[in-house]
Parts: sequence; C-alpha cells; structure tokens
Amino acid sequence: MRRRFLRRSGRRTFPERGLLFSLLLVAGCNYGFTGGGFPSHIRTVHIETFDNETSHFDLQQQLLTALLERLPGSLGARPAARDNADAIVRGRILRYDDQAQNYRAGDASGDARILERQVQVTLEISIIDVTRDPPVVLWKSQGLVGRGQYTDSQTDQVGRQQAIEHLLQQIIDGAQSQW
Repeated sequence: MRRRFLRRSGRRTFPERGLLFSLLLVAGCNYGFTGGGFPSHIRTVHIETFDNETSHFDLQQQLLTALLERLPGSLGARPAARDNADAIVRGRILRYDDQAQNYRAGDASGDARILERQVQVTLEISIIDVTRDPPVVLWKSQGLVGRGQYTDSQTDQVGRQQAIEHLLQQIIDGAQSQW
C-alpha cells in the first residue's frame, strides 16, 4: 500500500494529484469581494470640474480626466449626469508648487544645476450623498497633497501626473475607509 504513494519515474503521486486538483478548483472559482466602495445605495456618481485657484489652468482638466477614469470604478459606481447621480464629487485645487529638491552646487561661474524637482498639488474635496434629504457628506478632506518628482531631463508634466496619481490613490483610500 505504501508503494502506491511513492514517486516513480517523475509521475505525480495520489496526494500530489489531489492537492493540485484542489488548488486548480479553488483558483477557478468565480468569486468576488464586496465592500471597499460606496455604500450599497450609491450606484452612480457625478464628478464636477474642480474650482482652480492656481495659475495652471490645464491642471483642472487633467485632474477631471483622471478622476473620471479611475474614481467611479474604484468605488464600485458608474459615472452619471448630475441630475441622475446618487453622489457628487466636488472640490477645489488650492495650490500648485514646483520646487527644486536636489541640485548640484555651481562651478566657478556660480551656476547651480537642478537635478530633481518636486510638484505638489493641494486639493479640497468632498463626496456628497445626494439621495438623502438633506444631502450628507460621505467623505471630505481639506488640504490633501499629491506629490510627484521629475528630473532635469523631463518636463513638469511627469511630476504633475505623478502628483495626480498620488492624489487619486489618497482619495480612493480615504473614501473607502469611511464604509
């Protein structure tokens, strides 16, 4: 009886086959997790164009595009027109900073060379449940800061995109932590 479970010439033994079959069966199951998104009654969301208090006007459109692409799906909702939405996302772009982070001291001529810069975008954001009367703020953050780096061989667009991605992740994490 014991010989049946021994390995012979590279063939799988009965216990190995059973384990492999069980793993494949579990891996093939169609399952999912609930939670991590909006409350169950929120199925649609409208994302407003954020007010922009900076001089970088294209930042407003970049942020809106990124929010529309990632936020609804990440929170388990679909985008919707304002009048049909269960929740509304609104906010303001408060600040845009682009500062040198790493530089090489100047040579005899006194010219310093900037090696790396950091973009910081600061937002105020609210997610509001408009299905209730009066509407209820589901999540709010004031002074949310996204950061991104870029080198002297890149444009500030690289740092700006990283800062927006950082903001998106903070928004998703913050909103999901509420329910």
